[in-house]
Amino acid sequence: MQPRCPAAIEFGGYEIQTWYSSPYPQEYARLPKLFLCEFCLKYTKSKEVLVRHQSKCRWRHPPGTEIYRQEDLSVFEVDGNVNKIYCQNLCLLAKLFLDHKTLYYDVEPFLFYVLTKNDRKGCHLVGYFSKEKHCQQKYNVSCIMTMPQYQRKGYGRFLIHFSYLLSKREGQPGTPEKPLSDLGRVSYHAYWRSVIIEYLDAHRNTNALSIQDISHATGMCSHDVAFTLQSLGMTRKLLYCNLKIRIVDKCTPGLGKCEMNEGRSKMVLCIDWKLVDEHMQRVALTSAKNRIPLDPECLRWTPLVAHPSSPFKDDEDDASSQEAEIKVL
Repeated sequence: MQPRCPAAIEFGGYEIQTWYSSPYPQEYARLPKLFLCEFCLKYTKSKEVLVRHQSKCRWRHPPGTEIYRQEDLSVFEVDGNVNKIYCQNLCLLAKLFLDHKTLYYDVEPFLFYVLTKNDRKGCHLVGYFSKEKHCQQKYNVSCIMTMPQYQRKGYGRFLIHFSYLLSKREGQPGTPEKPLSDLGRVSYHAYWRSVIIEYLDAHRNTNALSIQDISHATGMCSHDVAFTLQSLGMTRKLLYCNLKIRIVDKCTPGLGKCEMNEGRSKMVLCIDWKLVDEHMQRVALTSAKNRIPLDPECLRWTPLVAHPSSPFKDDEDDASSQEAEIKVL
């Protein structure tokens, strides 16, 4: 097995074992441990150099604009074209914990959304996600990472949820960049399942739903909604013949002509309410511990590019082309 370079970092009072190598400059990468400033992300060769740097470093939060604050959590939007060095250092740091990441230095086309936990000393890096400023594929996340010391505490889900909040504000359904890493696949599939099941629970008395309804409410693209419903075993294909009645003589009500179309198939939603109830019971027991609330009212953000007044239109067209209408049985 090839050794990790570096094998460890010291970051904000934590000594963290790395998972993968990162392409730091050779004179740094070959060291067994790097010492990083937790605010500006500058990397140094020794504790002494880091201490000297910290005595001069005036940074106490990421550069860019604070677009969200709730209690002790903040999210900063950082432009890779404006704060190039910081974003490059953030990518190098992320590569230590991501096996698939390939973007390190070409950061100008990306925006970085940095989550911090705040105290009197400053805003401490928890994690981040990046997204392209102009993406033809509608990706709302290019890369996402939570620092190891904050994992399994709900921050990863918070970042995913925040990315979909931005998608809803943009009026454009989102999806993460594909292919997903193994860890990303697990995280996103769990998030999609929980969000859709909780949507179904909130709409128990609705007689008819559509994939577009769920997409509008969650910010998820229709393909991910359909995939998740199928993975939950809640979809069936129903073959039917379309019966149309056309009135021939308006003066003779009831006299009509029946036209039988060719057989077609429609996706039908068959909800497993037992599965929904079990999920909601688990949420009631664990949400306080594993979920960090996200308040849309705390977001102060304007999309980079305004979308047309008919949001989700392209996504609806995609969904309809797949006969994605669903009804509750």
